[in-house]
Amino acid sequence: MQLKSRLFSVAVLAAFGGSAFAAQPPVVGRALGLIRNHAAVTRASVNDAFQARDVIVDANGTEHVRFDRTYAGLPVIGGDVVMHSRNGQLKSASVAQRAVLNLSTKPKLAANDAVVAAGTEFGSDFAGAPQRSLVVYARGAGAARLAWQVSLSNSRADMTYIVDAQNGRILDRWSNHETAAASGVAKTMYSGDVTLTTNSLFSGFEMRDPTRGRMYVIDASNSRTSGQIYKDADNVWGNYALSDAATIAADAQYGAATTWDYYKTIHNRNGIADDGKGALTRVHYGFNYANAFWNDACFCMTYGDGNGTTVGPLVSLDIAGHEMSHGVTSRTAGLIYSGESGGLNEATSDIFGTMVEFHANNPQDTPDYLIGEEIYAANVPGSSNQRALRYMYNPIADTRSPNCYASDLGNLDVHYSSGVANRFFYLLAEGSGAKTFSGVNHAAPTCNGGSVAGLGRDKAGKIWYRALTVYFTSDTGYAAARVATINAANDLYGIGSAEANTVAAAWSAVSVN
Repeated sequence: MQLKSRLFSVAVLAAFGGSAFAAQPPVVGRALGLIRNHAAVTRASVNDAFQARDVIVDANGTEHVRFDRTYAGLPVIGGDVVMHSRNGQLKSASVAQRAVLNLSTKPKLAANDAVVAAGTEFGSDFAGAPQRSLVVYARGAGAARLAWQVSLSNSRADMTYIVDAQNGRILDRWSNHETAAASGVAKTMYSGDVTLTTNSLFSGFEMRDPTRGRMYVIDASNSRTSGQIYKDADNVWGNYALSDAATIAADAQYGAATTWDYYKTIHNRNGIADDGKGALTRVHYGFNYANAFWNDACFCMTYGDGNGTTVGPLVSLDIAGHEMSHGVTSRTAGLIYSGESGGLNEATSDIFGTMVEFHANNPQDTPDYLIGEEIYAANVPGSSNQRALRYMYNPIADTRSPNCYASDLGNLDVHYSSGVANRFFYLLAEGSGAKTFSGVNHAAPTCNGGSVAGLGRDKAGKIWYRALTVYFTSDTGYAAARVATINAANDLYGIGSAEANTVAAAWSAVSVN
C-alpha cells in the first residue's frame, strides 16, 4: 500500500516534469495534492498522470482545477477530472471515468489496420496522411479499452475514429466540424426574414444551434420524417408558409434563440435550467392541434399547427417565450399549477414571453402586451381590434380573466387567474396612462381609481425575475407575491426606494393589498 502511494505521487508529478509541488502554480499544486490524497474519488491508478488544463478561482476563494489524464503515457479519452476545493480542503470532484484503469498498453492491431478500419466507414478519398495514435478510451459505461485514434479528412469532412486496438471494432466517432456554427437565413411565418445559427454538417446544415446549448428542432408530425432533426442543403429555411414544413421549424427555433438571448442578456441566465443546455423543440405536433406546451420531463417545447381555420401554428415569438419560461419557473420557484400559484405560473410565462417579444423588437411581429395575436388568421397587423389569447393590460377583454383580485380567484382556471398578475406587471412597467402598441390602445384603468407611473420594462422584468428566483416558493399566492416583489425591488433598488413604492402601488391598483 505504501509503495502504491509513493508510485502514484511520482506519476502525478511526472506530468509536470517530476518537479516538486512548489515549482507549480500554488493552486495547481494544491489540486494535485488533493488528487494524490483522494485517489479513490478520482479513480486514479499508479500509472496515471495529470496535466492541468484550466484554473478558475471564485470570488470566495473556491478553486476549480481541470486536469487531463494519461495512463502509462497514453492520453485517456474520458479521463479528465476537475478538482473543486477551498482553503486546501476538497469540496468535490467532477469525474466522468467510471473505474480505475487497469489494462495492457500493447496493441494487437497494427496502426495501418486501424486506418483501414476507419477508412472503410469514411471512404478511401481522404486527403494527406492519416493521423493515428494510441489512446485509452474510457468514455461511457463499458470497460476502458486500448484504442487507436485515427483522424481522416477531405474537402467535405474531418472525422475522428476510435478503433479498438485489440479487434479493430470502431468504438466511437465524431466530426471535428459538427459544432461549427453557420449563419442561416429563415423565412418565417410570423417574424419574416431572420437569421438562424445552425450546425454545419458534412453535406449541408441542421437546425441545431451550437452557440446556444445545441438547442434543436425535430419533426413531431406523423410523417415519415417524424422524430428527425430538420436538415437543409443551402441553409435557407422555409418559405413564409405552411407549404414548407421548415417554415414553422424556423419560427420555433428563432423563438427559442431569442428567448435564450433575452435571459442571457438581461438576467445573466445561461439557458432554461441555467446550465448552458439548450432545449429540444418539436413542431407540427398532432392533427389540428391548436395548442403548445412545455414538458419539463423531456426538457422540450411542443407546438401544434393550429386548427386550420381560426388559428394557425402556435409558434409566434411571445408563445415561444411563454413556453420556455415555464421551464424557467420549473427550475426555480416551481409554482404549483393550480390555484393562485398556478395563476402566477401562467402570468410568469406571459410576462417573460412579452419581454422576449420586446427584446427582439421584430419589425414584422411588433412588440405589445397581447399574447398570441399573431396566430389569429383574421387579424390585420396594426389594426385596433386584434384578437389575442390574453390581454395583459386589460385581461377581462377575453371575458373570463378578471382585472382585479378577489378571494375566489384561485378557483378559476390558471389561464384566467393569471390576469391579475399580468395587469399588475403591465401597470408596473408602463403605468396606467393610455399607450398604443401594435396599433392597439392599451388603456389600463386601475381597480382603486388611482394612477400608477410605470418603472419601464427593464426594471419591471428584473423585479419579477428576482422575485421568481429568490422569493417565490411552490405555493406562493397573490398576497405573498406582493411581498416577494417588494422585497425584490428593495434588493435591487434600495429599501423604501421609489421602485419598491411603485411595486406596492401597482399591486394596490389590482386590489392586492
